[in-house]
Amino acid sequence: MAQVSIHEAKAKLSALIAQVERLGEKVTICRYGRPVAELVPVRHGSRTRVDPELSQVTVKGDLTEPTEEEWEDV
Repeated sequence: MAQVSIHEAKAKLSALIAQVERLGEKVTICRYGRPVAELVPVRHGSRTRVDPELSQVTVKGDLTEPTEEEWEDV
């Protein structure tokens, strides 16, 4: 993992992006020696999958209408 200052990141952004793309490793960008941001590779094919059991959820009533019931009673 590489660390660079904000000044260096601004001056070498294209090269840093190429490095991240080529090596697949993140680059940490620091301000006064403290990490403030990370340049990370995009993960292709790592889509979040929806749990199949969520398709079995049913909604009772109108969720946009106010209710008089207390949460403990629902």
